[in-house]
Amino acid sequence: MFQQDQEIFNILLETISEGVVIVDSHQHIMEVNKSAKATFGYTKKELIGKELSLLIPLNYHNTHSKYFDEFIKKGKRRKMGEASDVFAIKKDGTIFSVEVELNPFKIYNKTYIMALIKDVSEKKEIEKNLMLRTKALQSANNGIVITDALQPDNPIIYYNVAFKELTGYSDEEILNHNCRFLQGNNRDQKQLKKLREAIKKGESCQARLCNYKKDGTMFWNDLYVFPIINDKGVVTNFIGIQNDVTLRVKAEEERLHLASIFDKSLNEIYVFDSKTLKFTNVNYGAQKNIGFSLEELKHMTPLDIKPNKNLVKFRKAINVLLKDNVGKIEFESVFTRKNGTTYPVEVHLQLSNLGDKEVFVAIILDITERKNYTTELENKVEERTHQLKKALNKEKELNELKTNFLLLVSHEFKTPLSAILTSSELLSKYQQEAHKEKRIKHIKTIIDKVHFLNNIINDFLSVEKLETGKVNYRFNTFKLSKVVNEAVYDANMLLKEGQQIKYPENIDDLSVYQDEKNIQLILSNLLYNAIKYSPEGSIIDLQIKQDETNTTVAIKDQGIGIPEKDQKHIFERYFRAQNVLNTQGTGIGLNIVKSHLENLGGSICFKSKEHKGTTFVITFPNTAKQ
Repeated sequence: MFQQDQEIFNILLETISEGVVIVDSHQHIMEVNKSAKATFGYTKKELIGKELSLLIPLNYHNTHSKYFDEFIKKGKRRKMGEASDVFAIKKDGTIFSVEVELNPFKIYNKTYIMALIKDVSEKKEIEKNLMLRTKALQSANNGIVITDALQPDNPIIYYNVAFKELTGYSDEEILNHNCRFLQGNNRDQKQLKKLREAIKKGESCQARLCNYKKDGTMFWNDLYVFPIINDKGVVTNFIGIQNDVTLRVKAEEERLHLASIFDKSLNEIYVFDSKTLKFTNVNYGAQKNIGFSLEELKHMTPLDIKPNKNLVKFRKAINVLLKDNVGKIEFESVFTRKNGTTYPVEVHLQLSNLGDKEVFVAIILDITERKNYTTELENKVEERTHQLKKALNKEKELNELKTNFLLLVSHEFKTPLSAILTSSELLSKYQQEAHKEKRIKHIKTIIDKVHFLNNIINDFLSVEKLETGKVNYRFNTFKLSKVVNEAVYDANMLLKEGQQIKYPENIDDLSVYQDEKNIQLILSNLLYNAIKYSPEGSIIDLQIKQDETNTTVAIKDQGIGIPEKDQKHIFERYFRAQNVLNTQGTGIGLNIVKSHLENLGGSICFKSKEHKGTTFVITFPNTAKQ
């Protein structure tokens, strides 16, 4: 194959660390280097003259042939395996990941391709393991943070979803900040001193801290901190594991105050054994309301004061406390007095310890009066609230629409009308031949502004028709090139200095059965926007594709783009992004485009990056459903 300078070529070939496989335009292997032989496990004799498919897994053969033919046509160097996985197969049948760089060249008027092949299976496995570990951290229920001990002030460089959800802070408020923002102004806690000393020494530490969420809510946090030490003995990072123990702390506080609450409370308080369910103590308020004495109650259980006795259901209800699933349960029930009368109650039940025995403490609220009035009150409040919300929303919507419309008319009509008036007055002063260029300039201004005002009026009329359902769609079969030519012709009149519209290729044979007028309106609207928000000298790319069922049109510009925070509102009527407020426009066009497309069975979407440009993609059926 390479007779001239063969020795130099072979030396260069063998010095390349990657595997090198050279094939001709028919995918026959013409040359390989030592690295390639080692990578695939073949001898040179086993490879020379064989088809390249020998090194490609069977299920990729059809796709590879297609891509190979396209590559030969283009004849440009390219890399494979960076954006998507590429696989090869060894002699022993092992399939492994590779990165491939394809380099075409010609010798003696024949085309060859040099493929530089790198085994990246180990790299892919490392990436996979790293991704799994990251997912594990993200799925943990406890809040986890990692700080950089080598940076000043030990800032946070990683946090998981649980930490963000627990604290309520945003990404910007967490990353690159010290954890002290969780402590608010409460920075004199004893446990904090213990934590700071441990971090200073590079040691592990456990501390219970009083922290605050972004909304100011206080929560108790059991924090476990572990240092990460490199092979040189230097602490590079700290890992903090955060456990919200607010409920546990509150439960401890409740148990400490139980005795005083029990003695002083006017509510009913019952204490009963977790195994036998017999009452061990009942406060005065309970004895007075229930009508039984303490001595009588000590021979009774909660089931004896309930009208509907069901031991199985009661055991099931309290088992959640016994299994430590929750710290406290609340429910409503009915109690029976000694005299046979009943009354509704709200029960707050929690598990506690009395010496070495587990007991339940039930705080009971008599809700007789609440029950009598709550239902009626809730119904009235719900009805009034619903009516008020409905009225307020309607009034707010009408006021906003009125305000937006008045502002729009005032601004969008006043500016072009002023320009028309000024240009008209100046035209009367430029009568001489030498003033021809100035006359043309002012005539163009008048034409542009009239065209702009005409578009605004058409937009308002379209909105009114869409809202009232008066749009009559007329369907017929037409060539796409017809409406494209008309839309592009009109748009060309608005082009800025040096702007160009890149016309789509191969659309002469494309036809659709659709509403011709509105398809042209949609294309014109999108082209006008692309021209308006793109700089001079830029290219507006118009692309059209059609399959058996749908036609897809993409209009790509190099303009100012849409700010990310505004993108979710871009199809709302009268909405205008922050970066175009000083540019003429109504905020109606895209709303009209979207409404027409949806009525025609189509859709619209876009991708945009501020200062980089925007691509709008519309799709509509080739055959409209009437």
